[in-house]
Amino acid sequence: MSSSSPESFDPNSFSLTDSAVNHFSNSLANKNFLGVRFSVLEASGCSGYTYELDYVNEEGPEDIIFQFENVSVYIDKNSFNFLKGTKIDFSIDGANEGLKFLNPNVKAVCGCGESFEVDI
Repeated sequence: MSSSSPESFDPNSFSLTDSAVNHFSNSLANKNFLGVRFSVLEASGCSGYTYELDYVNEEGPEDIIFQFENVSVYIDKNSFNFLKGTKIDFSIDGANEGLKFLNPNVKAVCGCGESFEVDI
């Protein structure tokens, strides 16, 4: 008899849900990119920061790399300070689809949902 314990929160982790892995796997298919990059930038919006997503052509010297099946995620060390413990989900709701950042460091999100404040 085997039992599995629930996955515990790790503040030094970064994860993708299965639907996010599938989304990125499909978007990277037949393209010459190493993976995707998540960054946190100072926002010009209502709150302090915003997320940025790019395709990666080459690894940066400050990159931390996470592997999810055939999807490589690159995060520079500075951005990782804001993304520690974050889980990325991809959802489809009717005609709308998009990424959701489940970030335990966020303490407030602006009304338009484009920028956020963190508590790190």
